[in-house]
Amino acid sequence: MQIEKTDVLVIGAGPSGTVAASLVKKYGLNAIIVEKQKFPRFVIGESLLPRCMVHLEDAGLLDAVKAQGFQEKFGAKFLKGDKMCDFNFAEQFTDGWKWTWQVPRAKFDKALADETERKGVPVYYETGVVDVQMNGTDSLTTVEDVNGNKRQIEAKFIIDSSGYGRVLPNLFDLNKPSNFPARKTLFAHVKDVRRPNNIDGNRITIIAHHTDVWIWVIPFSDGITSLGFVGNNWFFENFKGSNEVQYRDMIEDCEHLRERFKDIELVFEPRTIEGWSISVKQFYGDGYALTGNSSEFLDPVFSSGVTFATESGAVAAKLACRQIKGEKVDWERDFTQHMKQGVDTFRSYVAGWYDGTLQDIFFSPKVDLNIKKQICSVLAGYVWDLDNPFVKKHNRVIGNLANLVKMEAGAI
Repeated sequence: MQIEKTDVLVIGAGPSGTVAASLVKKYGLNAIIVEKQKFPRFVIGESLLPRCMVHLEDAGLLDAVKAQGFQEKFGAKFLKGDKMCDFNFAEQFTDGWKWTWQVPRAKFDKALADETERKGVPVYYETGVVDVQMNGTDSLTTVEDVNGNKRQIEAKFIIDSSGYGRVLPNLFDLNKPSNFPARKTLFAHVKDVRRPNNIDGNRITIIAHHTDVWIWVIPFSDGITSLGFVGNNWFFENFKGSNEVQYRDMIEDCEHLRERFKDIELVFEPRTIEGWSISVKQFYGDGYALTGNSSEFLDPVFSSGVTFATESGAVAAKLACRQIKGEKVDWERDFTQHMKQGVDTFRSYVAGWYDGTLQDIFFSPKVDLNIKKQICSVLAGYVWDLDNPFVKKHNRVIGNLANLVKMEAGAI
């Protein structure tokens, strides 16, 4: 069987894998990517956060993305009934990027993968991992392509960026249930012919529709908009018929969507995903690290998926390079604890959204502008800025502020 050698084997050619592989190449080592699917391929997670830009730039991928002409994103707007809360990334607490993009992921991921290949990183598409044998920090991975041809790859380190494929968590029994309830989404891309020529185009809109139910509206630069409903099963059980019939009835049920999206032309039949929240027993082991959705995925409400993907991919790549070059690396401190800081911060905000406390804050007319800036930094993905009290004290500050808002409103 053919054997190929590399310094780092990256599983998955999404944002996490391409950032990781590009950084490995940048730091003078070799990488190979194996990707089970053929690109371009459809995936959701289409609204980026400014924190992503740090890693795209560091990995040398930013210009390739800029060349695609994606819709620039300057903030996030939240609606609930007749109330509106608009966050502008230019008005945030943390010093960092003030904008990012809204992207059709098929085109975005393909641009990243193509640029990574141009840097000299081989990408083997339609190639899946069959087996991984670890020998200390070294590994021997057996892969198989779409034609049934097998080869082996010797590597000094593996970065698993396989996303929902969860290659190493499945092989090494690392999966762990999430503590979030199982939720469902019904979504499609639509030809947004009645898109308003105003602020709505350059930000994601999140609509608090019913208890535990929200809607995303993500405009792209080509006139297509991603529109999806997210909630518990009770909401979807109220709608009958095919996915398209349910989808159109849901649009009719929402006052914020009815006029703009009535009888809209669909780019594809509405699709469902459910039960996406998942965790792992550990983020790394001898000779490997888990990045992106292969480690943990919370919820799509604050568009954190690609941020965690690029953050974890970048951190894992740099630590792996240092280790391969002979440095002593503290993976627990510099990888696990670092990633958990960000995950736990967003976990508090996701929980606060669904239990209503964060919505009480968002839609209060009296929120202090400095507090809004601090929250805006979290929504921009800067969940590692411990100078921000809404990061450092995330586990209690949301509830405390929500109680204060209610007191001032005379609700308690």
